[in-house]
This record gives sequence, structure tokens and C-alpha cells, in this order.
Amino acid sequence: MLILTRKIGEVVTIGDDIKIQVVDVKGRQVRLGIQAPSEWSVHREEVFTRIQEQNLVSVTTRTSDLETAAKFLVSRKPEGQK
Repeated sequence: MLILTRKIGEVVTIGDDIKIQVVDVKGRQVRLGIQAPSEWSVHREEVFTRIQEQNLVSVTTRTSDLETAAKFLVSRKPEGQK
């Protein structure tokens, strides 16, 4: 981990196109401005963690879900049949 000391208005550059600027300091809170290309997602860690958890839930298929879907499909009659 790289640890830096910066004053308000000073910038840290990551690579060629990411800049992090110290915008304000109030007590124990630091406000940061982050400039990054639009194809980069920038999130607070707790938001990023929640997104990852939701992505995992969305791709996890439970056996009961598959069984329910299969029963539904089998129970449907083709159009035109009574």
C-alpha cells in the first residue's frame, strides 16, 4: 500500500488518466474528487461490495428454481390446444 500526504487541492495521478484530488478536509473526513475515464467504474468500497454480492446472487442458479421453471414449461399447452 502506498501512503501519501496531500493538502487540499493537491492531486494524485494513477496511470495516464486517473486523477484523485483532495477537495476538502473536515475533522476526520476527507472529500476526494476522482477524475477517471467513463469506462471505469468508481464506487465507495461498501457500494462495490454490495454490487459484487448482487452479481453473485444473480448468476447463482438454485436447483429449486430450475425445477419450478421446468414444471411451468411442461404444464403449458401449445397454442391452439385445449
